[in-house]
Amino acid sequence: MKGRIFTTMLALAALSIPAKAQDRETPYWASLRANEINMRVGPSADYKIDWVYRRKGLPVKVVRVMEGWRLVQDPDGTQGWIAARLLSPERSAIVAGEGLAAMYEDADQSSTLKWRLEPGVVGSLGDCSRGWCELTIGNRAGWVRQERLWGTDGS
Repeated sequence: MKGRIFTTMLALAALSIPAKAQDRETPYWASLRANEINMRVGPSADYKIDWVYRRKGLPVKVVRVMEGWRLVQDPDGTQGWIAARLLSPERSAIVAGEGLAAMYEDADQSSTLKWRLEPGVVGSLGDCSRGWCELTIGNRAGWVRQERLWGTDGS
């Protein structure tokens, strides 16, 4: 009897871990998990599709959590609901602002300039500190001024 109760409690605890993992304090950052994702006007598949995203990895800010849905804000400020399973906890950032953004070898403007990035380029976000963020785009990596990126804690 004790063994069955322990096993049942262990199984219930294991089932609650994924639910707890999604109960994060808002706002928090996420990225789009698939190449095509629907944003809806409400937190259910019964609601009208307001926008279709076709950009895997696009950063979004999760501003509200409701059961299996997340109210997100995109880089343009548009808000809507996306199913939680379509969001990834992997951090990404998008180059924002006017003109090209410089990507340096190190977090220092005096280091080697590696590339110039156009607004709208999306990459995997690494560490950010002292106004700089590490960004990886395909097989290219470097450091970009944090104010030129949307999807960081500074944006």
